Amino acid sequence: MEESDDVSVSPSSGGNLARKVVTVAAGEAHTLALTGDGYVYSWGRGMFGRLGTGSESDELCPVRVKFKPEKGLKFVGVAAGAYHSLALADDGSIWCWGYNIYGQLGVNGENSLVPCLLERFLELGSGTRSEVPLQVCSVKAGGMMSLAIDNLGTLWMWGNCPLESSSSEGGFSLVSSFTPTPVWDFHGHMVVKVACGNEHVVALVTAGETYKGEDLICFSWGSNNHGQLGLGDKENRSRPEIVEDFNKDSIFAVYEVACGAFHTAVLTHKKRPSETLESMCWTFGLGENGQLGHGTTQSASSPETVKELPQYVYLISVDCGLFHTSVVSSAGDVWSWGMEKGLGLCPDASFTGTDAGDAISPLQILCNGSNGSKFQEPVQVVCGAAHTVLVANDGYKLWSWGRGRSGVLGNGKTIDCFSPTVVLWPPLTEDFKQEELNTVGEGDRIAEENSKGVTKTEKALCSAIEETKLLQSKLAVMERYADILHGSIFGKPLEEQDIPISLQNSGIHDIGKEWDRMLESADPAKLVRLEKFYQKMLEGVKEKLLKKRIQEIVKECLSSTINKV
Repeated sequence: MEESDDVSVSPSSGGNLARKVVTVAAGEAHTLALTGDGYVYSWGRGMFGRLGTGSESDELCPVRVKFKPEKGLKFVGVAAGAYHSLALADDGSIWCWGYNIYGQLGVNGENSLVPCLLERFLELGSGTRSEVPLQVCSVKAGGMMSLAIDNLGTLWMWGNCPLESSSSEGGFSLVSSFTPTPVWDFHGHMVVKVACGNEHVVALVTAGETYKGEDLICFSWGSNNHGQLGLGDKENRSRPEIVEDFNKDSIFAVYEVACGAFHTAVLTHKKRPSETLESMCWTFGLGENGQLGHGTTQSASSPETVKELPQYVYLISVDCGLFHTSVVSSAGDVWSWGMEKGLGLCPDASFTGTDAGDAISPLQILCNGSNGSKFQEPVQVVCGAAHTVLVANDGYKLWSWGRGRSGVLGNGKTIDCFSPTVVLWPPLTEDFKQEELNTVGEGDRIAEENSKGVTKTEKALCSAIEETKLLQSKLAVMERYADILHGSIFGKPLEEQDIPISLQNSGIHDIGKEWDRMLESADPAKLVRLEKFYQKMLEGVKEKLLKKRIQEIVKECLSSTINKV
């Protein structure tokens, strides 16, 4: 679930920057997009306020995130954690919204439904080791943590971060921090890129004091229970250590890194001089769903290449979902591997084709457009927990596939897609149309007004989208109600795999049969919890009945007394 790196905005010849997506970021079930004119859009699941729209409603297609005060703000970077989001403005300010239980928004308090300014960051930077004013250059997020890199190359972390702890065994623990904290281990060097999973961090750091292009060294630290640090063992690390395969003496130059929940992917090419520009993808960590692409379901504690990727291709982007990995080449070829044919879907998803099952080696994702199997002018690929988004056509077209629940694919639907589907971009909303009007010339504006702005088809689609939003809002209320009930009974929120199979396969649900099936398959601990829950519920019902009966008797007595008087 990776996010934006440093973004350089350069408009295409004759292109409209309002329509051009320069980078995207994917969270557990939501997606962010940044346009060339500096605006942020979001779609997908709205729970905890991760979309920044002011509500917890889902959005089935891209909507613009509003910032207050918005005047003069232009954004240059976005990042998405599991349930929270970050946006970086061109003045170096960081805005955060969504889930905040671990302080990943960098502020004390509850979850935020709208973007809030991380005000203390500049104050913290006023005492840094240089007289150069502190300015954040890029933001990242993953799991329950947030990260930023400033113009001095210093890495900052906040949220649920892996930090050194004297109280924990082995000196490692995850510590909730509401305040951005610098990582001083790289003093005298510059952190250029960083990625993080649920509990681990991987950083690409310069060998010297400045960045020279091919001198990056790979460091990792945090939880290592599956070998996701690539250090050859499964011991946790509280401080950054060099991944020796990518040290300063390596023949490979590292240029991209991504982290899944418990695995890591790295892109390298041979250091110059080299006769060709082909690159390689290396993976390590948890492999039980084939997310390493090594042809097995074994985990790996040291980096190994994904051998079945074609030779002589140059990979421009890589990202990891919870249990799947995707890469895209400069030629427009996309490969994925991992859970459920590389889609990242749960094993009980509705994908029941003859080739269903985890992909332990790369599978090519074919474009179903008019230009054949390749995606035109690819820019970036990102993975959410169980969905994938590709920026193509130099940023003017978005594709998505995988889990569609809550509208995370941005195509106006909530169904899973096993092949690429087109994201509804640019969005057909009045806000977007106003931005379009503000960017065209006077002649174009007159023509726009004469043509009444939009076609009948667009108006009909806008109306359908609004109706869908209303239905989705009602669905969100029902989901929350179901979560509360399920949490009360079973001690955890309702998840997709908890939905009874009979209800998934048809609209008819035999609650009696499902209840018997659930009791039959439940372990003793769950049965004990159920027994306690229903005992308490029964006691509560009896108490309420008794109170109401007493109230009725009192009323009857009072009524009888009044009548006698």
